[in-house]
Amino acid sequence: MKLIKLDAIDSTNDFLKEMAKQQPLENFTVVTAQTQTKGRGQMGTTWSSEPGKNLIMSIFVKNDLADLNQIYTLNIAVALAVVQALKTFNIPQLSIKWPNDIMSDRYKIGGILIENTFKNQDSVRSIIGIGLNVNQINFDALPKGASLAGLCNQEFDIDQILLEIVSQLKHTLGLLHNQPESLWHAYRQLLFKKAVPMPFKAASGVPFMGIIQGVSPAGKLQVVLEDDSVSEFHIKEIQMLY
Repeated sequence: MKLIKLDAIDSTNDFLKEMAKQQPLENFTVVTAQTQTKGRGQMGTTWSSEPGKNLIMSIFVKNDLADLNQIYTLNIAVALAVVQALKTFNIPQLSIKWPNDIMSDRYKIGGILIENTFKNQDSVRSIIGIGLNVNQINFDALPKGASLAGLCNQEFDIDQILLEIVSQLKHTLGLLHNQPESLWHAYRQLLFKKAVPMPFKAASGVPFMGIIQGVSPAGKLQVVLEDDSVSEFHIKEIQMLY
């Protein structure tokens, strides 16, 4: 593993992406930053944190997939790696909010943004961005946000967490090739609010009630509706109201 530590950067994902364009990169090359000015989340949302308080990292990974249908399984492997790493630090009540937000109880403690480039039909190069709230305490502007320190009443070594995530990621990516169904099973067990009646909002703004049943192989959220039918939703088509 090659580790590059930066003080400040616009985006670790963008920095690593430019590096990959300019030179061959060692698998599991990691870039971290004390702070970033243009951190991104799912669907173009922004992500910001107090300088030096949190884990901001991007990982370059080369993968050969059995077929492109495995691309969402890659997302699952990353999310599970983060959860398994946090379990070693005794973080309580961990779950994964579809598609790949990391939760502790009802609070979001981290998020993942994966950007893929396909070299050919079965070869993919991924920039895996992970933002994890570690030692930041103030979340006044984010009532659904929390940090490891705030939840556990102690500070954590950010470098130790980084190394554990990379170690767990190597393990889960191995399962991606050898036992992908084991990843799906673990992911389904960890789905936030699974099997619990809860309100949602459609892209049209219309609210409705449903129960999360699971996730399709293509990564769509499967929701049981009030008439007992099951509908599948893309990330832009539904919002959980919790």
